Amino acid sequence: MIRDYRPYYIKKCDLLFRDWYVEHFLRPHFKHLGTGCTFMKPWHVQVFGWPIELGDHANVITTSDHKVRLTIWSEKDTEAFIRIGSYCLICPGVRISAATAITIGDSCMVASSVYITDADWHGLYDRTDYIGKTAPICIGNNVWIGDSAIVCKGVTIGDNSIIGAGSVVTRDIPPNTIAAGNPAVPVKELDKDRPIKTRADWFADPEKLSADIEKIDRDMLRDNTLLEWLKSLVFPGKGC
Repeated sequence: MIRDYRPYYIKKCDLLFRDWYVEHFLRPHFKHLGTGCTFMKPWHVQVFGWPIELGDHANVITTSDHKVRLTIWSEKDTEAFIRIGSYCLICPGVRISAATAITIGDSCMVASSVYITDADWHGLYDRTDYIGKTAPICIGNNVWIGDSAIVCKGVTIGDNSIIGAGSVVTRDIPPNTIAAGNPAVPVKELDKDRPIKTRADWFADPEKLSADIEKIDRDMLRDNTLLEWLKSLVFPGKGC
């Protein structure tokens, strides 16, 4: 669909239902779910295990064929955790699986189909060992992980670094570094003299941001009618 045919009040009802769903069905599965978080199609978010934390003003985007999965599966005598900071963006198909500890800082962007895991999930010689070797993962602030990248156990990624699409991260990546490949290696350093604008800056005034987005929605959907929207659902034309 190129155009949103919904009248504004229909979209507003959809957003209210989405928020209700998050509070009623998702929040109870988190140890902590921050304020101002938005979930696009939250019914495609799967949360399993405890404790899982997600900070303030996070954006989580899903689709029916690319669910977001946050999973903890640890040995009985080990307490694992997943902690994701504030202002983060999590895109469709992201999987984060912890047997020990996964920490993700503030303002991180995790692109579609990224897999972050701190365990092998089977022993090398004992295939009945459902955990295998584990080691904590620590991802710093303002890290950008590209499409379909894999972050493996025991890795630390420094602040502001970028992981290229399709990369497999098996060793530490320093701060302010662009890394790519399989295994991922540093290919370029960011210019330390240039300031970096983060997602936290975008949310510096969340009330104004929310009002600006609502105004854009109202302006874009102003002329839409209920009949036009229903017609687009039943008789979608070319370009709808």
